[in-house]
Amino acid sequence: MTRKLFALSTIALVALTMSCSQAPKSAETHDTDVQALKDIEAQWNKDYEAKDLDKIVGHYTDDAVLMAPGTAPAVGKDAIRSGLKQMVADPALSLKFEATRVEVASGGGMAYTQGSYTMTMTDPSTKKPINDKGSYVTVYKKQADSSWKAVSDIASSATPPGPAPAQGK
Repeated sequence: MTRKLFALSTIALVALTMSCSQAPKSAETHDTDVQALKDIEAQWNKDYEAKDLDKIVGHYTDDAVLMAPGTAPAVGKDAIRSGLKQMVADPALSLKFEATRVEVASGGGMAYTQGSYTMTMTDPSTKKPINDKGSYVTVYKKQADSSWKAVSDIASSATPPGPAPAQGK
């Protein structure tokens, strides 16, 4: 009886230890995740080019946060959709971004991309096209189906702001 109890306890301890320890990701899995993130961002660029709001918003988790220059943070998919709706409707809109760095956490559940963007859109005050460029960081979380979704997306403009509007007397 004691031997059986000892054997069962040992097996339970080994199983618990194995379930708590996380094996390092293989280089192949890491490379697959990096390529998947690059592919996602390539598709995201195409979705912006097509001005497909549903597909653009589909890259975010339900509780994602989007922080863009000159706007308050948009928290959640509904707020992101609302914030991007007018932007996507702009006939002058052109947005292109490319990662210069893609990092995947050793556990494989989180990742981020970092890169630069260029954008053309209509200035609401002058109704003329304006150009912007800057940098971005997007944090991704791997979903239960192994897909990647953005949980935090922030852009920082490198373009100096235009002159302040003239003050009337």
